[in-house]
Amino acid sequence: MGKQRIAIIGTVGLPAKYGGFETLADHLVTHLSSKYDFTVYCSKKKYSKEEQINTYKGAKLEYINLEANGVQSIPYDTISILKALRKNDVLLILGVAGAWILPFVKLFTNKKIIISIDGIEWKRDKWSLFAKLYLWWAEKIAVRYSHIDISDNESIQDYTALRYETLSRVIEYGADHTLQVSPNQEDFIKYPFMKNDYAVKVCRIEPENNVHIVLEAFEQLPNSNLVLVGNWNNSEYGKNLKEKYSKVANIHIYDPIYNQREIDLIRGNATLYVHGHSAGGTNPSLVEAMFLQLPIIAFNVSYNKTTTENKAIYFSNSEELVAKLENVSKTEMEMVRKEMKSIAMRRYTWKKISNQYDLLIKEAIAIDKKSSVFPEIKKLNPEFLKEYNLSHLQNNHLFYEKR
Repeated sequence: MGKQRIAIIGTVGLPAKYGGFETLADHLVTHLSSKYDFTVYCSKKKYSKEEQINTYKGAKLEYINLEANGVQSIPYDTISILKALRKNDVLLILGVAGAWILPFVKLFTNKKIIISIDGIEWKRDKWSLFAKLYLWWAEKIAVRYSHIDISDNESIQDYTALRYETLSRVIEYGADHTLQVSPNQEDFIKYPFMKNDYAVKVCRIEPENNVHIVLEAFEQLPNSNLVLVGNWNNSEYGKNLKEKYSKVANIHIYDPIYNQREIDLIRGNATLYVHGHSAGGTNPSLVEAMFLQLPIIAFNVSYNKTTTENKAIYFSNSEELVAKLENVSKTEMEMVRKEMKSIAMRRYTWKKISNQYDLLIKEAIAIDKKSSVFPEIKKLNPEFLKEYNLSHLQNNHLFYEKR
């Protein structure tokens, strides 16, 4: 009997150079190609003709002539799913954009479906109302019509248990692809801020990542350097912030850096990582910073607390961030640094993550029906949940109707 055939759907493509899902796909192929025949669907828009190859680390690559993100992600994922049906046994779908077609896949084929819902995507501020409504509906369809759904954070697992009464599987992201890079003389010339202590933040420049809060705080701290790397020119929000803060002496703004050595160089030699994400689940940039043994100061939401096991430093607004930065001691910073590395080594290695996906694929092949749960938390008062920072578990109107 030949190897099981697995389609990976929903990434920009391989080789990985764009984001968390691409890095995940790269490491699944690296660690599991000896066990499975992988096909990875890639965006032709993101790879030049010279970069388009037929195979990568044993995986077949197929190209779709659409963007993988934004509005085009719906037809991109849909076409990928339809193509994957012909040759694959298991569809590993990263994201819910193409979920509308899954009821038909389930009805007319015996293909097994594993889907990662990628945080609570419909709550992200960057989406229009129509997009939020679609993603809210698509999330429901994805969970209902998959054989197994994946949450990348225990807080997301709580949310899906409450809302859909199913047992989502928690698999996070690996971070041990990051390297500690010592700067050379050329690095100091290219990045002169490296001669002094600095904090670093790497993210998409979006309101939900609270970039404005972080910049506002560091503007008030002229003796503290901040390096912020992101896609500044992707939105009016980013362009306006770049124009406003690029003139501030202690704030160093950089466009996206896709060279792994350079991004590891900038992050790994920082004295602090500032994580402003307020939506989503386990964030790849955060776990990578933890693996690089950086002390973490993170936005105060349940997802970040879960990822850091409540052992980082947290802030909720610019005033609180300023206060924390001014008052944190070197002893506390060193303690947080050691805790973050310890957590990352225990939870966020690619070998561990790949083994979890291996078990999940085996389980999907073996089962016909997914697990369900009835969460006792539905019986709790909303004020109680709010008091203990668990408001994300409230099931919107369904929560109140069932009480």
